[in-house]
Amino acid sequence: MARRFDHLADVEVFVIVVEKGSFTDASVALSTTPSVLSRAITRLEARLGTQLLRRTTRRLSLTEAGRSYLEQTRAAFSLIDAAERVIQGQSGTITGRVRLSVSTTYGHFRLPQKLAHFTAEYPQVDLDVSITNRNVDLVAEGYDLAIRLGQLPDSGLIGRKLEDASLRLVASPAYLKLNGTPQTIDDLARHRCLPFIMPSTGRPAPWLFSVGGKKLEWTPEGTIRVLDDVLGVLSLADAGMGICQTYDFIVHDRIERGILVELLPQTAGRSRPFSLIYPPHRSLSGATRAVIDFLLK
Repeated sequence: MARRFDHLADVEVFVIVVEKGSFTDASVALSTTPSVLSRAITRLEARLGTQLLRRTTRRLSLTEAGRSYLEQTRAAFSLIDAAERVIQGQSGTITGRVRLSVSTTYGHFRLPQKLAHFTAEYPQVDLDVSITNRNVDLVAEGYDLAIRLGQLPDSGLIGRKLEDASLRLVASPAYLKLNGTPQTIDDLARHRCLPFIMPSTGRPAPWLFSVGGKKLEWTPEGTIRVLDDVLGVLSLADAGMGICQTYDFIVHDRIERGILVELLPQTAGRSRPFSLIYPPHRSLSGATRAVIDFLLK
């Protein structure tokens, strides 16, 4: 059976745009762009078969239908909030189940410690954690949250940055003993590099460097290329198969234990962002809000 209320994200956008008074101010509140919000309102109007907002270059105003719809949707969201409070009980205990999708890098090396602290504070919240490099469709597949790498797509989802994860270039002592240690970025062309092929482009993910305060991207080439799971480059580097670039939170322990060696530290300083994303529903459960607030601490 088709879901009857899969448009609630657009309803939430409508309410927030009206409350903020403009697409620009609403986009700041929701960490997205005005064009994304405009499309959400257009979808909602098409679904309802009527105009809700009058748009001009200077201001927004509600149509008569828009005023009626706003009043009723606000009342509906208030009922949902009240229902959550009743379910959670007067004691304020947070209960429920949260489905979270996360990439393998973050899921194996960053998230476990965070979730250990969360479950200690919220023992009655159940967590379903899908660790995969596939970008799931949150709404269609029933996920509450996802942690994703890179710039967020132009969508109706809310995105909140978790951190900028620092990158490090590494190789094993065994590899360096056989092949020598690169001293410059140009030297990398004469070494066995371990590129990861991005599913979205079919091309190697560039390695990011900082040289003299300037940002530089360098495309690694190699006879061994890793597809699907970026952690494969780390496993190959551990085995002495070549050089890889990965996140500091993955390799700092390996470097301290001598399993891997950091290369070209003078070119370090670059990072990639990880963000927490979720649908802009005012009806997010108390458990989901608790996970969001905890991860953003």
